[in-house]
Amino acid sequence: MPAHVPPETAIPASAGSPDPRACEASIAVAHPVFRLESALAHVVDPEHSLVSIRPGSSAARRQVAILEATARRIEERDRSEPVSASSGTSEAPSKPEDFPCLSFGIDADAAEYLDRLLARRSRIKSRTAIYRIGENFHTLYVVRSGSCKTVLIGKAGQYYIAGFHIAGDIIGIDGIGSDVHECQATALEDMEVCPLPFDRIEYLARTSSTFGHNLHRVLAQESGRSHSLMLMLGTMRADKRLAVFLLDLSRRYQARGYSSREFVLRMTREEIGSHLGLKLETVSRLFSRFQHEGVVEVRARTVKLDLDALETLAEQDLEPGMRHGGSRDGCLQRAIALR
Repeated sequence: MPAHVPPETAIPASAGSPDPRACEASIAVAHPVFRLESALAHVVDPEHSLVSIRPGSSAARRQVAILEATARRIEERDRSEPVSASSGTSEAPSKPEDFPCLSFGIDADAAEYLDRLLARRSRIKSRTAIYRIGENFHTLYVVRSGSCKTVLIGKAGQYYIAGFHIAGDIIGIDGIGSDVHECQATALEDMEVCPLPFDRIEYLARTSSTFGHNLHRVLAQESGRSHSLMLMLGTMRADKRLAVFLLDLSRRYQARGYSSREFVLRMTREEIGSHLGLKLETVSRLFSRFQHEGVVEVRARTVKLDLDALETLAEQDLEPGMRHGGSRDGCLQRAIALR
């Protein structure tokens, strides 16, 4: 049986001898390989084009070079840092019900579709980038096991850690607005993620209003994290920042079925300082002070928390409406809102 040729690529028959140029054009359309080679032959070098069209673009190129050099330094330093061994953390199952931020209340058809998406997994080596600044956005990632950090790079090349993400979190949201990733995500340990192509997520949001509502809530929570970090950096003392940070990690681990009082800090002291706007020396001094006061017990990267003492420290000088009377389920939710 002859191969089927789509109507838009069919070669028109002619009564006389065929025009060689018409045949060449038809072959170029009908054969993707020929078409690709032909197209590549007409591609203009983008850097040469920018230089010739925009003589004033040297400053922009210097800025790009700074960002690329900083990203390379971050990756080189990440690879050179010692990585603590896993402490027996169990893998999180990849079923829709185990990611309630997306699956809460959805019907059976939507759950089945989401289940198929979550079945795909990618393993990421420790200190390896999951995505980088400037890459085109196509995918969200659900952290299935392990942890990672997201990093922003300033205009002068300085970097800031925007957040730390553990099993159950969703990363990649930074790329939705501009279709380009605005931060870099790097694994803090060997980890596993479930890539969710965003076009399929959008399709599911259109066909399931409940899933669409859940997705919008996740996006709002990401915005809330940024606002709460600004509040913390602008109004809290250094010791309160660290206390709130540890309480936030405690709450998130507890929500995922792990111990809220004892866990491993996968990030370094320097990374904690970058996230909280503190110097490395300040973070180290605060951990020593907390240990001396019995608030935190530190063994290498494992911490054991006195949650009551941490809550008391974190709530000092807060407005009455931001306190929660020691209720651990809602502790400081106004102060660490949606983190």
